[in-house]
Amino acid sequence: MASPVHSATRGWSLFDTAIGPCALAWSDHAITGAQLPGASAGATRLRMRQRFPATDEAVPPPHAAAVIADIQALLRGEPRDLSAAPLDFSGVPDFHQRVYRAALAIPPGRTLTYGAIALQLGEPGSARAVGQALGANPFAPIVPCHRVLAAGGRQGGFSAHGGAATKLKMLAIEGARPDDEPSLF
Repeated sequence: MASPVHSATRGWSLFDTAIGPCALAWSDHAITGAQLPGASAGATRLRMRQRFPATDEAVPPPHAAAVIADIQALLRGEPRDLSAAPLDFSGVPDFHQRVYRAALAIPPGRTLTYGAIALQLGEPGSARAVGQALGANPFAPIVPCHRVLAAGGRQGGFSAHGGAATKLKMLAIEGARPDDEPSLF
């Protein structure tokens, strides 16, 4: 499981994936942010400049390049477990961190509901708060918020460009099988 590391962002990089241009930001030893594709490479680049205004686009160091390669493989449909990626959780609220750790434990091709995560956290009735935390996920797709569905296998929300259609595309790439829920496809 990813562990929190506290350090300053040193750079970020845009990279191509099967679903469009994603981006990753890093510090000396950890990932400080990730970005799913915007409407265009320029939109993704603009979002990273807004999120990390004190840093520039750069060539990723080896630890970030390895995470980029794993994200690219995952989004091509190759099984990849990103749960060991070193994530910098500084500034992330405690409840959100707990939600992100629960989401990191969902393997590719599987799903859980917002309510199931709330129960795992010992916070029944907090499904909406789980959804809000995932909507603020600074590490998508490393923290796989796309693998979390609404009750009854409904897709639920998704804040990335393309909304629920992007979520469904990512789940289809992974060959998702909802846990104890009716089939998505």
